[in-house]
Amino acid sequence: MSNQSDRIVIIGVAGDSGCGKSTFLRRLTDLFGEEFMTVICLDDYHSLDRKGRKKAGVTALNPKANNFDLMYEQIKALKNGQAIDKPIYNHETGELDPPERVEPNKVIVIEGLHPLYDERVRELIDFGVYLDISDTVKIQWKIQRDMAERGHTYEDILASINARKPDFSAYIEPQREFADVVIQVLPTNLIEDKEHKILRVRLVQKEGVEDFDPVYLFDEGSTIDWRPCGRKLTCAYPGIKLYYGPDSYYGHEVSVLEVDGQFDKLDEMIYIEQHLSRTATKYAGEMTELLLQHKDYPGSNNGTGLFQVLVGLKMRETYERLTSPQVVEEAVRV
Repeated sequence: MSNQSDRIVIIGVAGDSGCGKSTFLRRLTDLFGEEFMTVICLDDYHSLDRKGRKKAGVTALNPKANNFDLMYEQIKALKNGQAIDKPIYNHETGELDPPERVEPNKVIVIEGLHPLYDERVRELIDFGVYLDISDTVKIQWKIQRDMAERGHTYEDILASINARKPDFSAYIEPQREFADVVIQVLPTNLIEDKEHKILRVRLVQKEGVEDFDPVYLFDEGSTIDWRPCGRKLTCAYPGIKLYYGPDSYYGHEVSVLEVDGQFDKLDEMIYIEQHLSRTATKYAGEMTELLLQHKDYPGSNNGTGLFQVLVGLKMRETYERLTSPQVVEEAVRV
């Protein structure tokens, strides 16, 4: 049997386009290092190019437009330490380009619309996260991005979201059930906020997952409402509210950690960090340090950035557990 330290760890990052996957992947690079982590965009497994989809009358979200057999074969090959010739989907032209050689790496991240859709691919994933952005926030984010960067009108953006909605509900959203962790981004409950500048972010963590221990606030298994604003934390109106408690999600037992509101001074995040347990940090303040490293990243001053960093830390912990020499005897899942 090969040494466990050679074990290749597969991470799945699922979610719609424009829901923060690229920011999350940049944060993962900080934790794993660029040379040890290879990212595969699952758009490369489109079986139909843009013209083909138009002709067939399907969106890229539809499984019929994607080659899951090839996706499974190639991810499995990488997990077994074999190089692959991965197809390339060209987003500029909407066509499929000649394949590229991808060598196995310590960590392979598969990200896109369908990492948790096919049962065979799911079985290969060691840690899966789903980024779940509520419709109201998604529209606001897309408006900010597409109107600024791509010159789209508000009506265009709304029309494109609505056109994707049936397929999104049918094929993308159901993957939430299979994720180990779901990051939900919702409008705030603290005030009436039509522009959705203030967000409520929930970290839904599955209980009973091997090699993953959910993060908790104060006391594991309790239900906690905590407003840390005061002498220790500077909070402008409407402040910050944290919540932690047990829940049920798609019939699974979960622990939910929630942050509603935004942080005025990121370096004060250390105060919140001190009250969270099982964060998988290597030293006191590492979580805050990772956030401060990229203050300019979207979501850094609210629960989005905080939970992306936390999930990254938990992924690193899972990776270290799976590759630690003590578990050489553990059977390698085929």
